Amino acid sequence: MKCAGNKKSMNKRSLLAIDGGKPVRSKNDFMVFGSPPIEEAEIEEVVQCMRSRWIGTGPRAHQFEEDFALYKEKRFAIAVNSCTAALHLSMLASGIGPGDEVITTPMTFCATVNAIIHSGATPVLVDCDRTTMNISPEQIEEKINGRTKAILVVHFAGRCCDMDPILSIAKSYNLMVIEDCAHAVESEYHGKKTGNFGDLGCFSFYVTKNIVTGEGGMVVTDDERIASKIKVLGLHGMSKDAWKRFSDDGYKHYEVVFAGFKYNMPDLQAAIGIHQLKRVERYWQRRHEIWGIYNREFASLPCVLPADPEPDTRHAYHLYTPLIDIEKLGKNRDWVLNALTAENVGTGVHYIPIHRHPYYRKTFGWRKGQFPNAEWIGERTISLPISPALSDNDVDDVMRAFTKIMRIA
Repeated sequence: MKCAGNKKSMNKRSLLAIDGGKPVRSKNDFMVFGSPPIEEAEIEEVVQCMRSRWIGTGPRAHQFEEDFALYKEKRFAIAVNSCTAALHLSMLASGIGPGDEVITTPMTFCATVNAIIHSGATPVLVDCDRTTMNISPEQIEEKINGRTKAILVVHFAGRCCDMDPILSIAKSYNLMVIEDCAHAVESEYHGKKTGNFGDLGCFSFYVTKNIVTGEGGMVVTDDERIASKIKVLGLHGMSKDAWKRFSDDGYKHYEVVFAGFKYNMPDLQAAIGIHQLKRVERYWQRRHEIWGIYNREFASLPCVLPADPEPDTRHAYHLYTPLIDIEKLGKNRDWVLNALTAENVGTGVHYIPIHRHPYYRKTFGWRKGQFPNAEWIGERTISLPISPALSDNDVDDVMRAFTKIMRIA
């Protein structure tokens, strides 16, 4: 009886918000962070794909590549199964390998650094700017030496890096520039779209991204030689695409010309992306709208709101990342995370800086205090839901929950 009583008490407590009252949302209606909009067109396309029985890499993946290349105004787009794969293949196809160094930011997801490591190269971190959260161009040149091969920029949260000085530095030292555009499908800088600044641009279609395929990624480039190598490396190193080998043109033998990888995107994923891409502007407009609503509602709270987009740029509004004023609030960021969970509103953290993770500390000797801006952000940042799938009521629930928590602390 004692155990049953404890369980009943726990269940009762789990229904209470952080202040002991009723949560903004019910537990059965928990708001999943980053839940994407899925519409009938892609559902029907997936069904048709399955009925065709061509569910591996085939004509739909090829169509998605062509559509994305057109959208990005690039000669070539190669669909892969993740942005991680896109980054890895970009490194390899660019000739980056053992003995090389690649400069990047600590304010990113681990995939950015892992792609460098898996190519055999060494990641070199440069601190980010506190306001933009992007890599600080002023500090890049300090880290360049004879082993430096490339700069890997990350357009954080949908805000373009300050590309003019970065490209100037890259040109001066004859360095490649690779863009991690996982957050930045729609972003623009001085009239140019992301993916058009570096030698290669890498995009993500993960379930939380601005357009989704469930899992998936894309590499864009104007370099035909690099594009061809990525295409081959991404499918076992075979000289022919699998779907072309079995087309009605007749069987075509393949040759393995590299020790490649299984990184190709199947048609089942591309079937979603084809229609998601058609709505990229409508989804951007909705996120822009939500961003503005949050800014107005949260202006008086003890937090630093995301900076406005820089002049002559376009922000993708991928993440809404207020910084908790932990000194004024008297609580740390994780307390706010737990409080929002108690209100049944899902959140994210983007990111714990790379150099604070155990593997990288041990492997590269990075230490606390080495990248102070990234650490300052990493202790305070929180990501609130901003998906275009949110209804007006959902947005209102996020506002009520966050405002309530920030005022009762």
